[in-house]
Amino acid sequence: MFTAAALRTDDKSALYAELGAQMRGLLHGERDRVANAANFAALVWQQVPDINWCGFYFFDGRELVVGPFQGKPACVRIALGKGVCGTAAATRETQLVADVHEFAGHIACDGDSNSEVVVPLYDGDRLIGVWDVDSPHLARFDADDRAGMEALCAIYLESIA
Repeated sequence: MFTAAALRTDDKSALYAELGAQMRGLLHGERDRVANAANFAALVWQQVPDINWCGFYFFDGRELVVGPFQGKPACVRIALGKGVCGTAAATRETQLVADVHEFAGHIACDGDSNSEVVVPLYDGDRLIGVWDVDSPHLARFDADDRAGMEALCAIYLESIA
C-alpha cells in the first residue's frame, strides 16, 4: 500500500521535488501506461493545491482521447492543434495559460476552469499524449509549476519506457 505524506505547498520547488520522489516510489516497478497514468493523476490531485482537474489525453493515431483523470467528467476527444491540449501536442511545447478565456480556440470542458498548464508527452518523435492540469483560479500556474509538471511527466515517461 502506498501512503503519500503531506507536502509543503508554500515552496513550489520543494513541493515538486518531494512530489517527484513520491511519484518515483509510486510508479516503481510498474510499466503499464494506464495504471501509471491513473496513479499519477490521483497523486497530483491529492498533493497539488488549487486545481479542479488533472489528467491525461492519449494520442490514438488521429486525435487525443481522454485517459485517466481526476475531476469532473471531461471532453472525450480533442483534435491536434485545437484547444490548449491539442496545441501542446501539435507544437511539442508546454502551454502555460494564465486565462483560458483569452486562449484562442480554448475548449471549455469544465466551465469552472480559468487557468491551465498542459505538458506534451513524446517518446522521441512519437506523440504519446498530453498531461493537462486546470485550476479555477486565474494565473494559478507559473514557471515553477511548468518546470515541476515537466519533471513529473519525465518520471511518468521513464516509468513506461
